[in-house]
Amino acid sequence: MSDLLRPGLQRRLERELKGAAHHDAFTRGRYATDASIYQVIPSAVVIPRTIEDLGVTLDAAREEGLSVTARGGGSSQCGQTVNSGIVVDFSRHLNRILELDVAGRRAVVEPGIVLDELNRQLKPHGLWYPVDVSTASRATIGGMTANNSCGARSLRYGIMRDNVRSIDALMADGTARRFGEIPAGSNDALTHGLVALGLREADEIAARYPQVSRRVGGYNIDALVPRDEPINLAHVLVGSEGTLALSTAVEITLWPLPPKRKAMMACHFPTFRAAMEAAQHLVATEPTSVELVDATMIGLGREIAMFARTLDRFVKGEPAALLLVEFAEEDWDESARKAASVHDVMADLGFAFGKGGAQEGGAVEILDAGLQGAIAEFRQAGLNIMMSMKDARKPVSFVEDCAVPLTDLADYTERLTEVFERNGTKGTWYAHASVGCLHVRPVLNLKLEQDARTMRAIAEEAFAMVREYKGSHSGEHGDGIVRSEFHEPMYGSRIVRAFEEVKDRFDPDGRLNPNRVVHPPKMDDRTLFRYPPHYGAVEMTPQLDWSAWPGALGGFQGAVEMCNNNGACRKTAGGAMCPSYRVTRDERDVTRGRANTLRLALSGQLGPDALTSPEMAETLSLCVSCKACKRECPTGVDMAKMKIEVMAARVKAHGLPLKDRLVAYLPRYAPAAARAGGLLALRDLPGIAALSERITGFAAGRSLPRFRRDFFRDAEAARPGDGASPGVVLLADTFNRWFEPENLRAAVNVLGASGVPVHALAGEGGRPLCCGRTYLAAGLVDEARAEAGRMVAALAPHMAAGRPVIGLEPSCLFTLRDEFLSLLPGAETAEIADNAFLFEEWFVAAVEAGDIVPPFEPRATKAYIHGHCHQKAFGAFSASQKALALIPELAVEPIESSCCGMAGAFGYAAETADVSRAMGELSLLPAVRAAEADAIIVADGTSCRHQIHDGAAREAIHVARVLESALPRAEPA
Repeated sequence: MSDLLRPGLQRRLERELKGAAHHDAFTRGRYATDASIYQVIPSAVVIPRTIEDLGVTLDAAREEGLSVTARGGGSSQCGQTVNSGIVVDFSRHLNRILELDVAGRRAVVEPGIVLDELNRQLKPHGLWYPVDVSTASRATIGGMTANNSCGARSLRYGIMRDNVRSIDALMADGTARRFGEIPAGSNDALTHGLVALGLREADEIAARYPQVSRRVGGYNIDALVPRDEPINLAHVLVGSEGTLALSTAVEITLWPLPPKRKAMMACHFPTFRAAMEAAQHLVATEPTSVELVDATMIGLGREIAMFARTLDRFVKGEPAALLLVEFAEEDWDESARKAASVHDVMADLGFAFGKGGAQEGGAVEILDAGLQGAIAEFRQAGLNIMMSMKDARKPVSFVEDCAVPLTDLADYTERLTEVFERNGTKGTWYAHASVGCLHVRPVLNLKLEQDARTMRAIAEEAFAMVREYKGSHSGEHGDGIVRSEFHEPMYGSRIVRAFEEVKDRFDPDGRLNPNRVVHPPKMDDRTLFRYPPHYGAVEMTPQLDWSAWPGALGGFQGAVEMCNNNGACRKTAGGAMCPSYRVTRDERDVTRGRANTLRLALSGQLGPDALTSPEMAETLSLCVSCKACKRECPTGVDMAKMKIEVMAARVKAHGLPLKDRLVAYLPRYAPAAARAGGLLALRDLPGIAALSERITGFAAGRSLPRFRRDFFRDAEAARPGDGASPGVVLLADTFNRWFEPENLRAAVNVLGASGVPVHALAGEGGRPLCCGRTYLAAGLVDEARAEAGRMVAALAPHMAAGRPVIGLEPSCLFTLRDEFLSLLPGAETAEIADNAFLFEEWFVAAVEAGDIVPPFEPRATKAYIHGHCHQKAFGAFSASQKALALIPELAVEPIESSCCGMAGAFGYAAETADVSRAMGELSLLPAVRAAEADAIIVADGTSCRHQIHDGAAREAIHVARVLESALPRAEPA
């Protein structure tokens, strides 16, 4: 993939844009895919800062003979946001509310505003925008308008077309125009031609357009048919996929916030068909939504840590399908009455728990708001959960959008399942049973020509079946590449010619997102696939074990390909993923952008040395290895582990810079540094820090941790007890050992006061043991593997004695549970991974099991606790909160935060210190500053405590020290 295809275009855009234009192969590659199966490399990528930038882009594209494609969150599933011209990303800057009319329940917004962010801003006014798509954390209003998005509650609120009032847009020639209700006397050429078309085609539209609520295919020329209400030209733009004009502002209808209290019923069915037959009867109870979850999705969800506990709370037995029925009436009693009627419906249909066989089923009532929210999160992650299969074959999106009448739903799904089986595959089902629009994805490997042919065969038969039921082949996600070619058999030649006429009237030169909706390519043109016919892999030898994934490079390529581009990593609130993107809003700095770059590099599409290039280093430079993606990405893309591989390849090719060497080898030189602690304090002298930055790369404005002469000795952990209990073995990590030994001593004191025998963990030769984390961060995998080997050997007798290993520093302890399995796969490391716990994880579990009686005295104060990224990634943060709650009268409040921003050495480096501070300022540091002066600030991570100290001028302490302070007669922390 070559750079600088059009130097004239580059010079012009750089001269005239207030925003940015990118012409390099790496950036263009990141914008070559969306959440579909397609990949089309653009000629350039524009990030407009102003609406004027759009005009500049259109002018430049016209002069260069290029097309322009608008893009929001890039989560389109049909290929409508990829094309070969200029791709324009609206999401980074054009994302404001321009006008808010609370009384009139309307707003005017820029197209790049994300739905969740819009609703966060509307909430204080008691309003929301209710087209609640599952991708709400990254879907933009412009993209939703372009796709005519629907959402789970369209049964109550309608779809985008029902909630868009007007659209301001730029035509292909750069002319600004407002599209809305046609005013009396309007007779310009475009309006006149469109109205005439609607009048002319009224009978054909009535005969050919499917009469289902979920019809979003083609152009909405039915909006041009004269009716009692005025014709609204904005509704022609809705669903047009950026092929007619570029939206600059969208006027939308707002709704009162739904009631906080909702009722949900989880209806269990013994067969899939039984659920489909029941859907129409459940819809008759007038719910807000009815959503399907099939057995495959339940099974996959149970394998994903963040969803397994949720499923355990409401799924009874092994149902073949669930229908989640929600009621959200203003009057709670009405919601409760309707929910109760679901039991009657299920009984009338013959289902009851305990009946067994074909009658096994029933409804589970779910009234807890927290559980309802967790279920909604699980349901919204449906696509990504389906894509989490670690197999060369994946569920493929091409017939997932079909909508049929509810009365035909059972027959349609059964027949389509038979089609899949005849073609040697199966489908996975979920989504909107309330409106007959079920998302189903046959499992295929589109790297294979045979499976591409199978995809087409299934599509042709499925779409013919949909036409037979008078349904729609595009029910929610639009047309793009995958479905546009099927408009002619769906709507007929006359309607398709009318579509082409509409396109020509708006965009006579075909500059706007060409070959989408009209004049499309074949959906199975493999040259447009993400995995084209020439797809392969470069030569490299991975340093870690990737055998759990299929594909080349020992599974490394398959692991990278797990990213399906759905963009869950682009969320900007909730959870921790992806902290650097939350600061920069740059596609390069999100997990999806990094994974796409890696995939292109590993397949040779970015050149022979792309993996070790400066561009790849820049791509990963702001990845803080927080591990949030490992947990929060429903397909489990572990970018932190992937970064280790890239760093290892880069070290092999280019060596190790001094800064990285100082970090990596810290465990080796720490004993000498501790003895010379006074000399290291010289960095505080005037001018020395700046000189140090030039030499070492550590930011002059950052204070560095101090090595302690009173460092923790392994022998201090030796409190073996009377031998009646195996006790625990304490991992004294590098950071607490040399920088904050009081934390380890506190843990030993708490364990001792609780009657827990503690054993020291020491390696041969007297050199302290180390998990290898610092070596991994620098890409020194062999050195990390050697340290892991020492650790495994030292732990062997403790494992044999049934003694778990506990640690204080999350990044170190979880290395035993995670990277050890990739460094030294085998039974020994697996046993260690199963028996390695954070101090408070083990302590809380022992209390809950009745093995420990908490020895703490009351502390009538408040503690604010920040969770380390790895605690959150491994589901261990709740244990920290539970541990503090063991102290009587201590009020515990978790801080809602993403990564603290320090992230090991990341926050100390001169080139990333500013981004580190910005991460902290997103939520953590303001929350700490706002805390009461006498409150305790708690953080388990060494880096987190340092960030809080530097950024908020507050001391944060480890959970172990808080617990120690509550021991009888203990000194206050």
